Amino acid sequence: MVGRRRLGRQFGWLWAAYAVSTFGTRLAFDAFALIAILVLHAGPTEVSVLAATGLAVGAAVAVPLGPWVEYRRKRPVMVTMDLTRFVALMSVPAAYALGLLSFVQLLVVSVVVGAADIAFNAASGAYLKALVRPEDLLVASGRFESTTWTATVLGPPVGTASIGLFGPVMTVVADAVSYLLSAAGIRAIGGSEPRPVRTGTQGARLRFGDLLEGWRYILTHPALRPLFFNTVLVSGLIMATSPLLAVLMLGDLGFAPWQYGLAFGLPCVGGIIGSRLAPRLVARFGRHKVMLTAGTLRACWSLGLAFIRPGVVGLVLVIAVEFGLITCMGVFNPVFATYRLDQTATDRIARTLSAWSVSSKATVAAMTGLWGLLAGITGPRTAIAVAGLLMLITPFLLPRHDHTPHHERDLARSPT
Repeated sequence: MVGRRRLGRQFGWLWAAYAVSTFGTRLAFDAFALIAILVLHAGPTEVSVLAATGLAVGAAVAVPLGPWVEYRRKRPVMVTMDLTRFVALMSVPAAYALGLLSFVQLLVVSVVVGAADIAFNAASGAYLKALVRPEDLLVASGRFESTTWTATVLGPPVGTASIGLFGPVMTVVADAVSYLLSAAGIRAIGGSEPRPVRTGTQGARLRFGDLLEGWRYILTHPALRPLFFNTVLVSGLIMATSPLLAVLMLGDLGFAPWQYGLAFGLPCVGGIIGSRLAPRLVARFGRHKVMLTAGTLRACWSLGLAFIRPGVVGLVLVIAVEFGLITCMGVFNPVFATYRLDQTATDRIARTLSAWSVSSKATVAAMTGLWGLLAGITGPRTAIAVAGLLMLITPFLLPRHDHTPHHERDLARSPT
């Protein structure tokens, strides 16, 4: 049984750390926006700036972190980033209790957390490849993906209830504590980790060329280059339409907040199903074929959101479209993550993942602003339709050929 393969105690601790921090993040979903609105009385423009700044500036700050992570032991980096996020987030309730909380502080914390997220993910990707056998990478990635969607199903409803009972600041406390628990879980992994050695250069000083090495590696790699453009564009188009869907459903079409939450919470079950199916599909059809098929199918759903109508029929349409999209993503994401790790040289993983994440977050921030302007001119429904049409182009960016050596393909398809 592919999905039930035992990956050892060390992976168990890493998985537990990931799970607790992911649930904490989903629990505090939109907490900063609510604090800005309810506590600081911010308007729509300030809330939009807050959302975009955390992504864009956090991504810019994280640029030098990729090469910095590359030449350091990954577990200490992960613990440091968890503790950094804990301290940054705890400054919010501390300032609130003292009556000193400001909009500028929320901006700074968003940037710090955004940059730490990128550094942590770069380190964890490199550490996972070293921790897990190549034939187990897909199973491990599938478990992370399943955890993500489970947290997405359960976290926001619980977080919303907590906000109603305790206020948005307390959900930030819960998020902060989740990073502290994550750091403890990573420390509990134990074992030794060799210090990475810089090759081909003198000394360990960070060079300017190292800042661009991640992008250089991606753009010159025949398999990673098309995947990079595909995934960055798809995530940008999906996230750019998210606030427009909220405006359309909650404003123009008159859906109640609980209906809106149901429309985007219930379909996340599809992500759990997809991530559970991914290893079995790969074992039967091969990794490249599954990645290509799931990547193509996930592009076919978003256009349907442009045809939302009020009432039960419209609600069912949104749920059906989101369920199809998220199920395809649940299959694609762990297969893609495994393929990306396999195709990336061990001494380039942190820089590659960091560059990928920086590009994705910056693209999401830029496209969210651009689609907001487009919606202001054409209306949200037209802007959503344009994004859906552009999504149909993204499958052409997927790699047409499998660049994995034959013996590694056999490992990827091995069910045991």
